[in-house]
Amino acid sequence: MAKINESLFSVEGLDKRLAIKKFWKVMMTEYWIPKDINFLWAMGVVLAVTFKILIITGIFLMMYYKPDVNLAFDSVNYTIMQEVGYGWLFRHMHGVAASVIFLVIYIHMFTGIYYGSYKKGREMIWISGMLLFMTFSAAGFSGYMLPWGQMSYWAAAVITNLFAGGSLEAWGLVEWIRGGFAVNDATLTRFYMLHVFLLPLAILGIIVLHFYTLRIPHVNNQSSEEIDYDAEAEKYLEGHKKESKVIPFWPVFLSKDFAVLGVFLIFYFYLVFFNYNFAMDPVNFDPANSMVTPAHIYPEWYFLWSYETLRGPFFDILGMKAMDIGLIIFGFAQVAFLIVPFLDRDPDILPAHRRQKFQIWFWIMVLDMMVLTIYGKLPPTGANAWVGFGATLVFLALFISMPFITKSDAKKRGVL
Repeated sequence: MAKINESLFSVEGLDKRLAIKKFWKVMMTEYWIPKDINFLWAMGVVLAVTFKILIITGIFLMMYYKPDVNLAFDSVNYTIMQEVGYGWLFRHMHGVAASVIFLVIYIHMFTGIYYGSYKKGREMIWISGMLLFMTFSAAGFSGYMLPWGQMSYWAAAVITNLFAGGSLEAWGLVEWIRGGFAVNDATLTRFYMLHVFLLPLAILGIIVLHFYTLRIPHVNNQSSEEIDYDAEAEKYLEGHKKESKVIPFWPVFLSKDFAVLGVFLIFYFYLVFFNYNFAMDPVNFDPANSMVTPAHIYPEWYFLWSYETLRGPFFDILGMKAMDIGLIIFGFAQVAFLIVPFLDRDPDILPAHRRQKFQIWFWIMVLDMMVLTIYGKLPPTGANAWVGFGATLVFLALFISMPFITKSDAKKRGVL
């Protein structure tokens, strides 16, 4: 190590201490973070760690899982849960992580919307993040099918049947995806391949893209203040740390990340050991049976808001079938958040509490998402159906009105 250090810092004509200082300036301060940010900015590292947990536990589960309609259910509920040492622990860790990661994703996503972290050069950060969300959703759905329980089977039947809506039926997409006219062994094998190979590779690639795009513009801060990062970095390096508005990513900001991560892991392992059932539907502990339809079919909680937009229209409108209308709204819901940077017409980067109408829009959107999630799990009968339909219309209205609301805020401040 001594030889390496000498060669590293032997800069001709410069004092050795100056060379060391320059070296650490590059190593420690290549990327600067605003000082005035809270724990919500740590959700990225929490997501990265949770994804690693999913990968590691998934590898162990793959060793004993059988992607066969006659063996899949028993391989999960008997072999892994009862015969393999600590198999129950790996299944609980995997199941809980699959649910918790979506909770963190939604927090991360709503934080970005609230603070306008998708604007002015940050569009690719947002778009790559939303592509990551979509890919995680596909991975979550494919994984939900693998235990081959009743809800797994029928949820797969309902979701794949979406590709028979409208004129899509003529293309035969449902049969192509399923590998037959019904959800069968070929369907399970295909979704197993997607879940354990193709989708994890896609997620890793998009994560790299997401982190790369994050390096181009600086991280947005709570106040959206424009900061001269070079000048503030010089203050920090000269010892004026209190006056500086920025901190180095390593090790200062990461130490905050690790503190938040520690609290998250306590919460996560509490769920793993004491409340893991929240991530496992009771109906899914019954083997898949194509001859017995569950009284009420629904996906996992993180898909419920989207599912409710699909079934929200429960009657024909202007000659259009309810299923086709629901399919159109469902398709819009899948891209609504992706195009937020282009719907927001306010040129300034400001948090929601500094944009009067947008703040109201944001909290109505959060409340509407909660209503859609709650009613997505309830049977669509009576008042439930009307509430779900109303929440679906509110969701549509929110994103259609977003350009007008944000433009109005900008005009009120005299920007436009």
